Amino acid sequence: MRQLRRGRIVLTGSENRRTVLLAIATNLAVGIAKLVAGITTGSSAMLAESFHSMADTGNEVLLLVAQWRSEDPPDERHPLGHGRETYFWALLASLGVFVTGAVLSLREGVHQLRQPTEAERFAVAYVVLLISLAFDSVSLIQAYRQLKREAAVLERAFLEHLDLTSDPIVRAVFFEDSAAIAGNLIALAGIGLHQMTGSTMPDGIAAILIALLLAYVAIDLMLKNRDFIIGREVPAPLRQRVREVITSRPGIIAVGELIVTFLGPRRVWVVARVDIDDRLSGAQVKEVIGATEGELKRESPYIVRVDLTPSGIR
Repeated sequence: MRQLRRGRIVLTGSENRRTVLLAIATNLAVGIAKLVAGITTGSSAMLAESFHSMADTGNEVLLLVAQWRSEDPPDERHPLGHGRETYFWALLASLGVFVTGAVLSLREGVHQLRQPTEAERFAVAYVVLLISLAFDSVSLIQAYRQLKREAAVLERAFLEHLDLTSDPIVRAVFFEDSAAIAGNLIALAGIGLHQMTGSTMPDGIAAILIALLLAYVAIDLMLKNRDFIIGREVPAPLRQRVREVITSRPGIIAVGELIVTFLGPRRVWVVARVDIDDRLSGAQVKEVIGATEGELKRESPYIVRVDLTPSGIR
């Protein structure tokens, strides 16, 4: 369980808030700049990127709501707490990427191909996109550093942790910022080809590619959040470590059914049916169960609830 013990230094919600607030500030600033540049230049790719940045800003506001709502304590209607509400709001945020950013960008690209409009003042577009690249890179680096530190604590490769992390907020920021940088590069290419060739087609195609990029990111995030809402199990190595801790306790012979699932970001619920030594009295069984539950919680700050049931007890 060394991996779980080391998890005590994994970053908390305050780091998430810093990551999201930085992303909101950068996306709002570049979104306004792109919108002004899009109107000034008449570039469809630039307008598509402004829709992209504005959609990201709105989505990150929803991610802040997700952070806030998930911290509510358990109550009578929600005895397991509100941790999974994070995934609900993150799901709404990923839908926002698709509906707002992708659809508007696709519409702008198709409109440009059907009713071409010549762009002008290309220098304005280049300056805004280069500044946007710098701002988005700063936000991406913040999200990357947070994920990298968590991956190191959990002894995972970065890409493995990006896929497995139970925190939808930092994952969403990382994906959105990565897509923002890719979108800026696509827009630069489209506008550059428009200027070089005199054809408006590259500009329109760039807007459509930005829409497809946003749709891909949105669908990927939606599927991941759906898994956690349904009740995703922790990664197999952590589940195996939980089993080892339980079976190592005196008086427990074996573990039957074992469910280790997420109740929210970094919040794990352990449910297990265990075989107890028949020679133990009722009081001793109760003591063994209580001690094992306490041991699991001490082993990992992630484990917030443990329910162990001796076999034969319903």
